[in-house]
Amino acid sequence: MSGRVTAVSSNGAYSFTKPNRESITLLAGLGVEGDVHAGVTVKHRSRVAQDPTQPNLRQVHLIQEELFAEVGAEGFKVAPGDLGENITTHGIDLLGLPVGALLRIGDEAVLEVTGLRNPCLQIDNFQEGLLKQVIGRDEAGNVVRRAGIMSIVRRGGTVRPGDTITAELPSGPHRPLERV
Repeated sequence: MSGRVTAVSSNGAYSFTKPNRESITLLAGLGVEGDVHAGVTVKHRSRVAQDPTQPNLRQVHLIQEELFAEVGAEGFKVAPGDLGENITTHGIDLLGLPVGALLRIGDEAVLEVTGLRNPCLQIDNFQEGLLKQVIGRDEAGNVVRRAGIMSIVRRGGTVRPGDTITAELPSGPHRPLERV
């Protein structure tokens, strides 16, 4: 399974959206250099309030560009970085990956998938009604989260738009993604 990077984004200040960059630097065990969510322990405000010593399983947020076209068909305008992701992808089924999958990006960087982003009310603050587009229920009534995946940096490196992404599945049974 492979795809490519279409955009990279980071922000050193707390803000819902992240500006696009020419490149980002991933730091092993930390996240995106200079990004507010980088660190060994949690940085998301609500999680810090619960327990600031929790490991940061949300170092790098990836989202599939295909989602933008889907919500665009419903009248929403979403571009890379708008939903706070660090890496926007194309051609790879991020939501279908299992926990522990490795994403090899460009020549150096390796991310390990930790789980799903849990969409929050900030998405409706960005565009009213958008939250219902990225979270819903399947036929069995199970919650379906479509706002991307979270990961940790296993090997650092520079990531740029146009870089290839290759997924390497872990050995053992497929462990479906859950929110982290």
